Amino acid sequence: MLLPEDINPELSIYYNGSVILHFLLEKKNIDLITLYKHVKNENDMSLNTFMLSLDWLFLANIAIVTESGEVQLCS
Repeated sequence: MLLPEDINPELSIYYNGSVILHFLLEKKNIDLITLYKHVKNENDMSLNTFMLSLDWLFLANIAIVTESGEVQLCS
């Protein structure tokens, strides 16, 4: 599912991770639920895809979720 061969690229984790990253670059720190609402309104992303994409950004050391529930870019 990271790089699908026979489905739309919009369904890939890389693409959806870039959508999340776009919002993070604008807001810097944003509440997890608020971020999901923005992403869902813009791209109609499912919660499952959102979480997988956020996990990918965490594993790539791009974004973290703080203890207070805010998502922020790694420095």
